[in-house]
Amino acid sequence: MSGAPSPTGTVCRSTLPPQAADTLQLIAQGGPFPYRQDGQVFRNREHVLPARPTGYYHEYTVVTPGAPTRGARRIIAAQNGTDYYTADHYATFNAIDPRC
Repeated sequence: MSGAPSPTGTVCRSTLPPQAADTLQLIAQGGPFPYRQDGQVFRNREHVLPARPTGYYHEYTVVTPGAPTRGARRIIAAQNGTDYYTADHYATFNAIDPRC
């Protein structure tokens, strides 16, 4: 990948799985969250999202029905109010557009 890291695009909130909407609602209300890891600092080790200081991003699980573990789906919340969705455990991200 050349150039500055960036999300892969934008996704409409209305097109996300229903469990993502549940997670966004929990984030907005401050929990309670289904997994103890939810709300922890996301360190952006993959360098897909823009580089920011530690603590800028926090991660939250998007429940995957039938999965015996947390699964691969996450929402990453940035301090600037942007939320990112990944369905492939941080390989790609899309900024969530709340207007659609």
